[in-house]
Amino acid sequence: MKSDRLLSILLLLQTRGRVPARELADRLEVSVRTIYRDIEALSASGVPVYAERGRHGGIELLAGFRTDVTGLTADESRALFILAAQGAHAALGLDAALGSALRKVMAALPAPHRPAAELTSRRVLVDATRWKGGPRRVVDLDVLQDAVFADRRLRLRYRHSGAPEARTYTVDPYGLVSKAGIWYLVADRREKPQLFRADRVKSATVLDEPVERRPSVELTDVWEVLRRQVEERPGGLDVTVRVRRDRLDMFLRVLASALSDLPDDDGESEWVSARLSYGVVRETRQLLPFADAVEVLSPPQVREELRAAAASVTALYQGADSGPEE
Repeated sequence: MKSDRLLSILLLLQTRGRVPARELADRLEVSVRTIYRDIEALSASGVPVYAERGRHGGIELLAGFRTDVTGLTADESRALFILAAQGAHAALGLDAALGSALRKVMAALPAPHRPAAELTSRRVLVDATRWKGGPRRVVDLDVLQDAVFADRRLRLRYRHSGAPEARTYTVDPYGLVSKAGIWYLVADRREKPQLFRADRVKSATVLDEPVERRPSVELTDVWEVLRRQVEERPGGLDVTVRVRRDRLDMFLRVLASALSDLPDDDGESEWVSARLSYGVVRETRQLLPFADAVEVLSPPQVREELRAAAASVTALYQGADSGPEE
């Protein structure tokens, strides 16, 4: 709606200062001509807004002009107060600041929306951590934050998963991302995007050198590239299995990331067929906890891999019948 767009323009200008008309048009998904018509409407309603043409021109509010957020709708008010439950603020040391900010927003809300916003904060809880995630290392994000907000390069001592020793990297950070309760540093290393899990950072030093990011590339752009690399990594090894119906729900939850297609389920058979995709044969050992509830039908090398793994476990416990020696 036009009224929402006008408010969005007003808040963008108040936050950013001078903004090119093209950027406003791209953000609000309208034409530049529409933006200029909206600016005329704001000016006609008494908002001191003006446009300057030229290479460094743009649209700007008169210095010192401020507005409040009383244009928020009921749904927008509820959405803001769900933010308080996301949990990321504690790791960043911003819990107190968030509480203070929300109290200020509550005071500025239109009176009819306040009860709904307050009720939302008490009735909706967002817990981003996974069930039974187990103990996690304490993550110190202070130095990473300092580099991100100061636009400085970072020197990291970082241990990759499965690596015996940490390695040293100099990176150009774009920002921090919390994914399912786990913090990641998104950065360029030698102009290539790379993901660093924060709890594997052994040490971090903020350098005096300014960050060198690729032109016109933002955190969201780099994260999207890295996310797709993880989620769309080619499997290369197609595995066909059959699953006992009484374990199907657990199978789908545990192996969701490996599923290449939805199971062929007629709703009646004792066994349900499914297809999985893996990078290497050894990864298929994640099927072992299902014991005889999952059978690999093909390929033969995966059947042999699981047979050998099961045999080694059997041998281990057969040799331990007498218990450990005193």
